[in-house]
Amino acid sequence: MTTAFRRADRRVSPVFLALVAAMAVSGWAVWSEKLAANTGFAVFLFVVSGWVVSLCLHEYAHARTALHSGDLSVADKGYLTLNPLKYTHVLLSIVLPVIFLLMGGIGLPGGAVFIERGRIRGRLRHSLISAAGPLTNVLFAVVCTAPFWLHGLDGVPVPFRCALAFLALLQVTAAILNLLPVPGLDGYGVLEPWLSHSLRRQVEPIAPFGLLLIFGLLWVPELNRAFFDLVHTVLGALGVSEVYSYFGQEFFRFWQGAPQIGGVS
Repeated sequence: MTTAFRRADRRVSPVFLALVAAMAVSGWAVWSEKLAANTGFAVFLFVVSGWVVSLCLHEYAHARTALHSGDLSVADKGYLTLNPLKYTHVLLSIVLPVIFLLMGGIGLPGGAVFIERGRIRGRLRHSLISAAGPLTNVLFAVVCTAPFWLHGLDGVPVPFRCALAFLALLQVTAAILNLLPVPGLDGYGVLEPWLSHSLRRQVEPIAPFGLLLIFGLLWVPELNRAFFDLVHTVLGALGVSEVYSYFGQEFFRFWQGAPQIGGVS
């Protein structure tokens, strides 16, 4: 009975499988251009479903690393099922990141799985648990950009290239933002175990507002420009031209009309 219960707690959720299926079908629609008149809508579905899939994998990475570090409670909480509805803060983990995606094309780092830190021994393990999420975004970005850095774009339709580039941009923005050493974000979680107890106590009240602080800073034009310069530098290193990510976002905003992509090849 216990074994069966534990297996159920680790079985991949139908909700996650539905998200993967939506990503696959919409990706096929973008690639085949079967819905040529609605390519933008297909790109929209592909990017949104792909983004939510990456959020699920981000949280799963935290939970899986915690499991192997000693916190067996993550299985009982359903975190290993990849079901986004099991997260501690569905609003922070899924809803807000999707809203910010719609508003500004930023891969906002999401909410959390609740890790019982008292069950985990060793500062390195605590750091690895925090690092696991953003590293998943890095891996997702590498996979999305594989056709670019492997020089395998021959035969890949331009809308699909653009959609992959924009999805990769979201992963890079999420990874960079989440790795900032700001209380409340994973970057601070990596450093926190190595800080003195008194310093941790001092910054603890700031943690709930860390994400709001980052969001506010991104409204400063100079900081926003510097941030996206860094993002495009990383994408450039992965072989992705800024032109592709730009038109990926233009396709994504299908309600604004189809973009003119003459000259993009």
